[in-house]
Amino acid sequence: MKELFKKLLCCAAISGASVAAASAQSIYDFKETSINGQEIDFSQYKGKTLLIVNTASKCGFTPQFEGLEELYQTYKDKGLVIIGFPCNQFANQDPGSNEEIASFCKLNYGVSFQMMSKIDVNGENQADIYAFLKANAETDKDKDIKWNFTKFLISPDGKTILRYGSAKKPKNLVKDIEKFLEMQ
Repeated sequence: MKELFKKLLCCAAISGASVAAASAQSIYDFKETSINGQEIDFSQYKGKTLLIVNTASKCGFTPQFEGLEELYQTYKDKGLVIIGFPCNQFANQDPGSNEEIASFCKLNYGVSFQMMSKIDVNGENQADIYAFLKANAETDKDKDIKWNFTKFLISPDGKTILRYGSAKKPKNLVKDIEKFLEMQ
């Protein structure tokens, strides 16, 4: 077992994933910082359907905030949790501070779902949670995020992670969301 763990750590180091991402057994092993600086323990989401999205305030896909908020309002009482991670890695489309991003999302789109602190989703500074999501998604496994508003839908047991590209509108996720909500 020790030898297997060493091999996993070595592979993680080679692929750019951190030890934390390589050792995580599920999405529920992560703790991340919210947009207002509070630690969020993902273990609180066990048994919930999660939709994790890398967001940006100055992107052609930014209007998807509206669709994400609609999904959240429709399904939050049934167990859907939406979590947005602002990211400035794509054409400098989210250059503001966490405070500016939070204000923009609230004022322009009425965002009430959980927003996190700005992160990197690719490269040597990528957040551990994104290394985990990319490594465990059913499609595009281990591939870099191509643009803002890439979405990951996680089943309530945390075992199935579906990945959707930026062009997939939130309303087009309803069938998969409802399927996962039925599993709760």
